[in-house]
Amino acid sequence: MSLINEYRATEEAIKELQARLQSMSADDKLQKELEFEGKLRALMAEYQKSLPSIIAILDPEAKSSKVARASKTTTTKRARKIKQYKNPNSGEVIETKGGNHKVLKEWKAKWGSDVVESWVTLLD
Repeated sequence: MSLINEYRATEEAIKELQARLQSMSADDKLQKELEFEGKLRALMAEYQKSLPSIIAILDPEAKSSKVARASKTTTTKRARKIKQYKNPNSGEVIETKGGNHKVLKEWKAKWGSDVVESWVTLLD
């Protein structure tokens, strides 16, 4: 896109957003919400309360559910299971936790990934 086309597109977007902003500012619902927010912030400042403390007063269970969610995210990774591949052609056995094994890669290149994966046995 040329620079002048980008300029004109941006100018048009600004005009559309200004028209939308003007129509929103005339909306009575928005005026009531803005008035409510202003009064609420003034009341919070008068009593020196923060938004989290207001939420704790109005909904004490909100804090406990937030703590429960945080504990779920701190779980550790689950350990990978050991896979044992036995090559039926040579009888060779490989044990690995991942697919980044040199011999396993050679087998997959030679016989194909699907065939090699059919040789796998999961170990605990």
